[in-house]
Amino acid sequence: MSTYGDPQRDCSLCPRLAAFRGDQRRNHPDWFNAPVPAFGDLTARLLIVGLAPGLRGANRTGRPFTGDWAGDLLYPTLLAHGLAAGTFGADPADGLTLTDCRITNAVRCVPPENKPTGPEVTTCRRFLIEELAAMPRLRVVLCLGGLAHGAVLAALGHKKSAYPFKHGSRYALPEGLTLADSYHCSRYNTNTGRLTEAMFQQVFADLLPLPG
Repeated sequence: MSTYGDPQRDCSLCPRLAAFRGDQRRNHPDWFNAPVPAFGDLTARLLIVGLAPGLRGANRTGRPFTGDWAGDLLYPTLLAHGLAAGTFGADPADGLTLTDCRITNAVRCVPPENKPTGPEVTTCRRFLIEELAAMPRLRVVLCLGGLAHGAVLAALGHKKSAYPFKHGSRYALPEGLTLADSYHCSRYNTNTGRLTEAMFQQVFADLLPLPG
């Protein structure tokens, strides 16, 4: 895990999120209950950007997409496409490593009902801006869901109207990056059939091999 571009453990920039985090610390003192740091090396060519930590997923375990359904789909997919190595055990201590890939979230703290507000997304953008700037070999940014898509475009100084979100889309951005989109790998999306495992696998197949 890298702490570059990550907020401090007791970040208070978003009062609602800080208060909710405090509630969870009291209710679940053995959980991580802090802004979740990105996972993977800053030298990676692929950055995957999600929405925010899940309450019983990353907020509990301290690693993005670890401990809930979204990770149960994401990490085996990364392993299948050579973007991760080891064995995924839904635990930060499972020894899994990422290969030329890094995972972060548009909002670093768990939001009530998994719904950050617009001002919270905007406030947390500073960390995404710093992270993008700190990745010298970055070539592809994969956004999981429309909120992540909008956050990345805003962090790069682009308007969403110029690059509308659509599952499976890929855009060549002026700074030399490829912006790719997928529906979020949430249980809701998979249960409703909006996103199937085959659709998600195809997103990664279309991105590989990563540009040099």
